[in-house]
Amino acid sequence: MAIAVNLTQANLEETLSNNEIVVLDFWASWCGPCRMFAPIFEKVAARNPGIVFGKINTEEEQGLASAFQIRSIPTLMVFRQGIIVFMQSGMLPEPAMDELLEKVKSLDMDEVRRQIDAAETTA
Repeated sequence: MAIAVNLTQANLEETLSNNEIVVLDFWASWCGPCRMFAPIFEKVAARNPGIVFGKINTEEEQGLASAFQIRSIPTLMVFRQGIIVFMQSGMLPEPAMDELLEKVKSLDMDEVRRQIDAAETTA
């Protein structure tokens, strides 16, 4: 996908399950930093057609915002193979987003799953 898509409770799970990498932007229309971040998000989305870029309006999707424990916006999350591999509140500059996506693409997901399993067995 070349542009950001609106995600909701109805389509988020399917989107996460059916795509290798999904980048989520939790935002609201009244949020100044969210409005400033939107063009950056769109530019990076346009350069990465193999990645799904989704926007979640926290005012309309309060259940999702609560489920993901969103405390401030914008909040950026990146999933790879359905696993959250990055979460940060606040804007990211365009070069930082590009660098983040390169790191996400290079992750060894078998190793990530091993680390998650190890953390769960010690908890």
